Amino acid sequence: MTKTAAVFLGDGCEPTEAVAPIDILTRGSVAVTCVSVMPTLEVKSAYGTTLCADALVGSVDLGSFDALVLPGGMGGFENLSACEALCAELRAAAANEQRIVAAICAAPMLLANLGLLEGRTATCYPGCEEGTFPAGAYQHVIGAHRSGNIVTASGPGQAYDFGFAILEALEGAETVARVKADMLL
Repeated sequence: MTKTAAVFLGDGCEPTEAVAPIDILTRGSVAVTCVSVMPTLEVKSAYGTTLCADALVGSVDLGSFDALVLPGGMGGFENLSACEALCAELRAAAANEQRIVAAICAAPMLLANLGLLEGRTATCYPGCEEGTFPAGAYQHVIGAHRSGNIVTASGPGQAYDFGFAILEALEGAETVARVKADMLL
């Protein structure tokens, strides 16, 4: 059965942190749906690039996805945080070990704010953990980090590592090796 992932887009998101995982997951045969938390399908990224989502957050069954992927960027983090439907689904997904919750850069702050990092470890853009992460949760990792069904990464330079960590969680190391070979990595 084909695995599915929803990549959530909000104005101010880091474009690389959205596009790299979308590309890697798609190459790994994961069905990706880009979901806008804004009132329109077009989302303006942190650096002005327009990204076009496939669906609005209210028009898809968020519970049907195997992975929920959150790109970072402070503006993106704020817009994702303001989406009640997304926050509710993140809680449900984090409680289900069969589903993956993935966040990069500033987005892991949302997981911390929702209490999803209690008893887990995560990384984020350095400094974003201050005042948000529970004691002992922050791992200073430049790259991707997995704790149970939570995948996090530190920033835009690690967007490929982030995508591969999500792909490995969904499809395994063999699929990751195949995609990396196809991409000449």
